[in-house]
Amino acid sequence: MSCIQKEGETRIIIDHHPIIRIPDRLWDEFKKILPKEKPLKTVGRPIVRYRKVLDGILYVLRTGCQWKMLPSEYGSGSTCHRRFQEWNNIDVFKKIWTKLLKIYDKEIGINWTWQSLDSISIKSPLGGQKLEIILPIGAN
Repeated sequence: MSCIQKEGETRIIIDHHPIIRIPDRLWDEFKKILPKEKPLKTVGRPIVRYRKVLDGILYVLRTGCQWKMLPSEYGSGSTCHRRFQEWNNIDVFKKIWTKLLKIYDKEIGINWTWQSLDSISIKSPLGGQKLEIILPIGAN
């Protein structure tokens, strides 16, 4: 899926190539949702730009690699993980998901009248007290 902006509106093009990096047009939508970034010349640790961090988070989510094994091109794995947790706590990913759904619905359409929920129910192996009937034993 890629994003195209045309005359002030955002359009999504569906393709079958996995996203490795956030496309520019999609990034323009995401940066409106993310918290304000620190200026580059801030005292302290070097600043890792949000786009690089978001690309790193996307890499971890797509590949399943550990945060510490994140390639250095995305910055520190611990920085990406920390931002992932911070953004998750303030619902950034929920807002991004909502924004993408609105764009997709406007462009292609979502059939909101039909929905499905998939679940499975199994017995929990440690699911509380086990009730058994114990029969009294008579004397021999």
